Amino acid sequence: MSSYKGHSAFALILSLMFFHSPLLIALCLIGANVPDFDHKFKKDNVYKLIILGLIVFISLYILKLPYYIGLIIVFLGVTFYFSEHRSFTHSIFGVLTLTSAISLILIWGFQLITSVTTLESYYLIMAVLIALLSFLFLNKKVLMIFLPLFFISLFIFNNGGINYLEIIFSLFLGLFSHIVLDSFTPAGIKLFAPISSKKFYRNFGLASTFILAVISIIYHAPFLFQLFEQSLRISL
Repeated sequence: MSSYKGHSAFALILSLMFFHSPLLIALCLIGANVPDFDHKFKKDNVYKLIILGLIVFISLYILKLPYYIGLIIVFLGVTFYFSEHRSFTHSIFGVLTLTSAISLILIWGFQLITSVTTLESYYLIMAVLIALLSFLFLNKKVLMIFLPLFFISLFIFNNGGINYLEIIFSLFLGLFSHIVLDSFTPAGIKLFAPISSKKFYRNFGLASTFILAVISIIYHAPFLFQLFEQSLRISL
Protein backbone atom coordinates (compact mmCIF):
# COMPACT_ATOMS: atom_id res chain seq x y z
CA MET A 1 0.00 0.00 0.00
CA SER A 2 1.47 3.38 -0.99
CA SER A 3 2.20 5.99 1.62
CA TYR A 4 -0.69 8.34 0.99
CA LYS A 5 -3.20 5.46 0.92
CA GLY A 6 -1.91 4.04 4.18
CA HIS A 7 -1.95 7.37 5.98
CA SER A 8 -5.39 8.22 4.64
CA ALA A 9 -6.85 4.86 5.71
CA PHE A 10 -5.32 5.02 9.20
CA ALA A 11 -6.54 8.60 9.72
CA LEU A 12 -10.02 7.62 8.56
CA ILE A 13 -10.17 4.80 11.11
CA LEU A 14 -8.98 7.07 13.93
CA SER A 15 -11.37 9.87 12.96
CA LEU A 16 -14.35 7.50 13.06
CA MET A 17 -13.33 6.57 16.61
CA PHE A 18 -13.86 10.19 17.68
CA PHE A 19 -16.09 12.04 15.23
CA HIS A 20 -19.43 11.79 13.45
CA SER A 21 -19.27 15.09 11.55
CA PRO A 22 -18.10 14.83 7.91
CA LEU A 23 -16.24 18.11 8.39
CA LEU A 24 -14.12 16.76 11.25
CA ILE A 25 -13.48 13.43 9.54
CA ALA A 26 -12.38 15.31 6.42
CA LEU A 27 -10.02 17.53 8.41
CA CYS A 28 -8.44 14.52 10.06
CA LEU A 29 -7.91 12.88 6.67
CA ILE A 30 -6.36 16.05 5.24
CA GLY A 31 -4.14 16.48 8.30
CA ALA A 32 -2.74 12.96 7.86
CA ASN A 33 -1.42 13.90 4.41
CA VAL A 34 0.19 17.20 5.40
CA PRO A 35 3.58 16.12 6.87
CA ASP A 36 4.82 14.49 3.66
CA PHE A 37 4.97 17.90 1.98
CA ASP A 38 8.59 17.89 3.13
CA HIS A 39 9.37 15.35 0.37
CA LYS A 40 11.81 16.65 -2.25
CA PHE A 41 9.50 15.59 -5.08
CA LYS A 42 6.82 17.90 -3.67
CA LYS A 43 9.00 21.02 -3.80
CA ASP A 44 6.94 22.40 -6.71
CA ASN A 45 3.85 22.27 -4.50
CA VAL A 46 5.77 24.05 -1.76
CA TYR A 47 6.67 26.86 -4.16
CA LYS A 48 3.02 27.12 -5.20
CA LEU A 49 2.03 27.29 -1.52
CA ILE A 50 4.43 30.18 -0.90
CA ILE A 51 3.26 32.03 -4.03
CA LEU A 52 -0.38 31.49 -3.02
CA GLY A 53 0.35 32.93 0.40
CA LEU A 54 1.99 36.00 -1.12
CA ILE A 55 -0.96 36.54 -3.47
CA VAL A 56 -3.46 36.23 -0.60
CA PHE A 57 -1.36 38.56 1.56
CA ILE A 58 -1.04 41.26 -1.12
CA SER A 59 -4.71 41.01 -2.14
CA LEU A 60 -6.03 41.31 1.41
CA TYR A 61 -3.56 44.09 2.20
CA ILE A 62 -4.74 46.12 -0.81
CA LEU A 63 -8.38 45.53 0.16
CA LYS A 64 -7.54 46.60 3.74
CA LEU A 65 -8.72 43.29 5.10
CA PRO A 66 -6.93 41.07 7.66
CA TYR A 67 -3.91 39.79 5.74
CA TYR A 68 -2.57 37.41 8.37
CA ILE A 69 -3.96 34.41 6.49
CA GLY A 70 -1.50 35.04 3.65
CA LEU A 71 1.42 35.22 6.07
CA ILE A 72 0.45 31.92 7.67
CA ILE A 73 0.24 30.24 4.24
CA VAL A 74 3.73 31.58 3.41
CA PHE A 75 4.94 30.32 6.81
CA LEU A 76 3.63 26.84 5.98
CA GLY A 77 5.44 26.81 2.66
CA VAL A 78 8.71 28.01 4.20
CA THR A 79 8.43 25.38 6.96
CA PHE A 80 8.13 22.58 4.40
CA TYR A 81 10.91 24.05 2.26
CA PHE A 82 13.49 24.01 5.06
CA SER A 83 12.39 20.76 6.70
CA GLU A 84 14.17 17.55 5.73
CA HIS A 85 11.96 14.53 5.18
CA ARG A 86 10.89 12.86 8.43
CA SER A 87 12.51 15.56 10.48
CA PHE A 88 10.69 18.58 11.94
CA THR A 89 7.33 18.02 10.23
CA HIS A 90 7.34 14.43 11.53
CA SER A 91 8.02 15.43 15.15
CA ILE A 92 5.66 16.35 17.95
CA PHE A 93 6.79 19.98 17.66
CA GLY A 94 6.09 19.92 13.93
CA VAL A 95 2.66 18.42 14.52
CA LEU A 96 1.80 21.20 16.97
CA THR A 97 3.17 23.88 14.64
CA LEU A 98 1.31 22.58 11.58
CA THR A 99 -1.89 22.09 13.58
CA SER A 100 -1.73 25.69 14.79
CA ALA A 101 -0.97 27.13 11.34
CA ILE A 102 -3.66 25.22 9.44
CA SER A 103 -6.22 25.84 12.20
CA LEU A 104 -5.54 29.58 12.00
CA ILE A 105 -5.96 29.54 8.22
CA LEU A 106 -9.36 27.85 8.56
CA ILE A 107 -10.58 29.93 11.49
CA TRP A 108 -9.39 33.30 10.15
CA GLY A 109 -10.66 32.40 6.67
CA PHE A 110 -14.05 31.52 8.13
CA GLN A 111 -14.18 34.75 10.13
CA LEU A 112 -13.13 36.80 7.10
CA ILE A 113 -15.82 35.33 4.84
CA THR A 114 -18.58 35.70 7.43
CA SER A 115 -17.56 39.32 8.10
CA VAL A 116 -17.55 40.49 4.46
CA THR A 117 -20.55 38.53 3.16
CA THR A 118 -24.15 38.00 4.17
CA LEU A 119 -23.94 34.22 3.91
CA GLU A 120 -25.69 32.57 6.84
CA SER A 121 -24.85 28.93 6.14
CA TYR A 122 -21.79 28.69 8.37
CA TYR A 123 -21.71 24.91 7.93
CA LEU A 124 -21.43 25.28 4.15
CA ILE A 125 -18.77 28.02 4.42
CA MET A 126 -16.57 25.77 6.55
CA ALA A 127 -17.19 22.87 4.16
CA VAL A 128 -16.00 24.97 1.19
CA LEU A 129 -12.87 26.03 3.09
CA ILE A 130 -12.09 22.41 3.94
CA ALA A 131 -12.61 21.44 0.29
CA LEU A 132 -10.14 24.16 -0.77
CA LEU A 133 -7.69 22.87 1.83
CA SER A 134 -7.98 19.38 0.33
CA PHE A 135 -6.77 20.74 -3.04
CA LEU A 136 -3.57 21.87 -1.33
CA PHE A 137 -2.67 18.72 0.57
CA LEU A 138 -4.42 15.64 -0.79
CA ASN A 139 -2.99 13.41 -3.48
CA LYS A 140 -4.90 13.74 -6.76
CA LYS A 141 -6.04 10.12 -6.64
CA VAL A 142 -7.38 10.55 -3.11
CA LEU A 143 -8.92 13.89 -4.05
CA MET A 144 -11.01 12.31 -6.82
CA ILE A 145 -12.61 10.00 -4.27
CA PHE A 146 -12.64 12.45 -1.37
CA LEU A 147 -14.51 15.38 -2.92
CA PRO A 148 -17.68 13.58 -4.13
CA LEU A 149 -17.94 11.52 -0.93
CA PHE A 150 -17.34 14.63 1.19
CA PHE A 151 -20.12 16.70 -0.39
CA ILE A 152 -22.55 13.78 -0.49
CA SER A 153 -21.93 13.14 3.22
CA LEU A 154 -22.60 16.82 4.01
CA PHE A 155 -26.18 16.46 2.84
CA ILE A 156 -26.73 13.09 4.50
CA PHE A 157 -25.07 13.76 7.87
CA ASN A 158 -25.52 17.52 8.32
CA ASN A 159 -25.37 17.92 12.10
CA GLY A 160 -25.22 21.70 12.38
CA GLY A 161 -21.52 22.53 12.37
CA ILE A 162 -18.36 22.35 14.43
CA ASN A 163 -16.52 24.57 16.88
CA TYR A 164 -12.96 25.84 16.82
CA LEU A 165 -11.68 23.35 19.42
CA GLU A 166 -12.98 20.48 17.30
CA ILE A 167 -11.18 21.90 14.26
CA ILE A 168 -7.90 22.00 16.19
CA PHE A 169 -8.30 18.52 17.64
CA SER A 170 -9.29 16.86 14.35
CA LEU A 171 -6.30 18.39 12.56
CA PHE A 172 -3.99 17.38 15.41
CA LEU A 173 -5.34 13.83 15.33
CA GLY A 174 -4.73 13.57 11.59
CA LEU A 175 -1.21 14.97 11.79
CA PHE A 176 -0.36 12.85 14.82
CA SER A 177 -1.68 9.73 13.07
CA HIS A 178 0.92 10.31 10.36
CA ILE A 179 3.91 10.11 12.71
CA VAL A 180 2.34 7.19 14.58
CA LEU A 181 2.08 5.18 11.35
CA ASP A 182 5.58 6.18 10.25
CA SER A 183 6.98 4.88 13.54
CA PHE A 184 6.16 1.35 12.33
CA THR A 185 8.59 1.72 9.41
CA PRO A 186 12.27 0.63 9.65
CA ALA A 187 13.37 4.29 9.43
CA GLY A 188 11.31 5.30 12.48
CA ILE A 189 10.67 8.93 13.42
CA LYS A 190 12.60 11.67 15.19
CA LEU A 191 9.83 12.45 17.68
CA PHE A 192 11.55 15.45 19.27
CA ALA A 193 13.33 16.93 16.23
CA PRO A 194 15.03 19.39 15.99
CA ILE A 195 15.89 19.22 19.71
CA SER A 196 16.84 15.55 19.61
CA SER A 197 17.72 13.17 16.78
CA LYS A 198 16.73 10.09 18.80
CA LYS A 199 14.47 7.81 16.78
CA PHE A 200 11.29 6.13 17.96
CA TYR A 201 9.92 2.96 16.45
CA ARG A 202 7.16 0.38 16.72
CA ASN A 203 6.73 0.55 20.51
CA PHE A 204 5.85 4.25 20.28
CA GLY A 205 3.29 3.49 17.56
CA LEU A 206 1.68 0.70 19.56
CA ALA A 207 1.57 2.75 22.76
CA SER A 208 0.13 5.79 20.95
CA THR A 209 -2.55 3.71 19.23
CA PHE A 210 -3.54 2.13 22.55
CA ILE A 211 -3.72 5.53 24.27
CA LEU A 212 -5.85 6.97 21.46
CA ALA A 213 -8.22 3.99 21.73
CA VAL A 214 -8.57 4.54 25.49
CA ILE A 215 -9.18 8.28 25.00
CA SER A 216 -11.83 7.46 22.41
CA ILE A 217 -13.64 5.16 24.86
CA ILE A 218 -13.50 7.81 27.59
CA TYR A 219 -14.68 10.45 25.11
CA HIS A 220 -17.72 8.34 24.21
CA ALA A 221 -18.30 7.08 27.77
CA PRO A 222 -21.51 9.12 28.38
CA PHE A 223 -23.03 7.87 25.11
CA LEU A 224 -21.99 4.27 25.82
CA PHE A 225 -23.45 4.52 29.32
CA GLN A 226 -26.77 5.72 27.89
CA LEU A 227 -26.86 2.78 25.48
CA PHE A 228 -26.15 0.43 28.38
CA GLU A 229 -28.99 1.94 30.43
CA GLN A 230 -31.39 1.64 27.50
CA SER A 231 -30.45 -2.00 26.94
CA LEU A 232 -31.10 -2.75 30.63
CA ARG A 233 -34.51 -1.09 30.47
CA ILE A 234 -35.46 -3.11 27.40
CA SER A 235 -34.33 -6.38 29.00
CA LEU A 236 -36.32 -5.60 32.15
